Amino acid sequence: MPSAIEVRKVPIHSVSDASELTKLIDDGVLAADRVVAIIGKTEGNGGVNDYTRIIADRAFREALVAKGADADRVKEIPIVWSGGTDGVISPHATIFATTDADASDEPRLTVGFAMSEVLLPEDIGRAGMITKVADAVKVAMERAGITDVADVHYVQTKTPLLTLSTIEDAKSRGKDVFTEDTLYSMDVSNGGTALGIAVALGEIDMPGDEQVLKDRSLYSSVASCSSGVELDRAQVVVVGNATGVGGRYRIGHAVMTDALDQDGLWDAIRSAGLELPERPHTSDLEGRVVNLFLKCEASADGKVRGRRNAMLDDSDVHWHRQIKAAVGGVTAAVTGDPAVFVSVSAAHQGPDGGGPVAAIVDLG
Repeated sequence: MPSAIEVRKVPIHSVSDASELTKLIDDGVLAADRVVAIIGKTEGNGGVNDYTRIIADRAFREALVAKGADADRVKEIPIVWSGGTDGVISPHATIFATTDADASDEPRLTVGFAMSEVLLPEDIGRAGMITKVADAVKVAMERAGITDVADVHYVQTKTPLLTLSTIEDAKSRGKDVFTEDTLYSMDVSNGGTALGIAVALGEIDMPGDEQVLKDRSLYSSVASCSSGVELDRAQVVVVGNATGVGGRYRIGHAVMTDALDQDGLWDAIRSAGLELPERPHTSDLEGRVVNLFLKCEASADGKVRGRRNAMLDDSDVHWHRQIKAAVGGVTAAVTGDPAVFVSVSAAHQGPDGGGPVAAIVDLG
């Protein structure tokens, strides 16, 4: 049986700051050698050349080693950074660590992680990626002690996108790639990964390559996929509930049907175990929500609730940044806390124009 999980959210005061992590360790809240995953937001542009993810990654790994964790083990810890804190979103990290707790018959938070096989440039957005990701999800579930896919509420991944150098690598071996547009390859990588998650969890059957980014009826309701230049495999973190692990935390999920769907946010919090009135207010949360984790996407029809917007036509500010800021504001209005994990490029992650929401709550 996996160990119980302690989970804490900390602010990031500058792009290379890991001081709040070290403070948690110094205060005995968690141990450096028991950290199993970190998921956070950095303040870069969220694009192909967002090096704030690399800077933050180095800062947090170095902090763990400085506090006594084994350097080789720290290299293998999945640390998933989503770049871009547009609007009111605040840079932060959510840290997961094992802890000692009495066993419980109530479902409590559990975490499992895995790394996929190497993803070649020609795999991205195709069957090779979908299959390799699905296999890694199953390994992470097993490590989390989850046997029923219904107990999986959040799958956070980080995968490689395409760069000029990896595109050239594929060509040098006589292979082609899904796209040579490196920014668009972010959507391709995220979408292919989400389909792999959906296949692993039985949400869909194995799709064909021609359906990737085309058939938006195919999606996972628990996938949250990010991509970047800092790795060549899929990092997979499966978060769910299991009986017997003990601890104070529980996770639930729901789906936002569009960018303004506050009910989807409240439903995720209820799913995690908090009792709320029919028309809840931020004050009803009483500080029990650790964090919300969302994916968002501009609707392909250029509308929200029948009203036209210009995000997809804007040549000055990419729609990635606009929808992230909008959904971040909606989410912060619910939680009362702008340190929320809102990530863009939600292809095959929730319905078109919407996205999955996971909520972790402290049940005391």
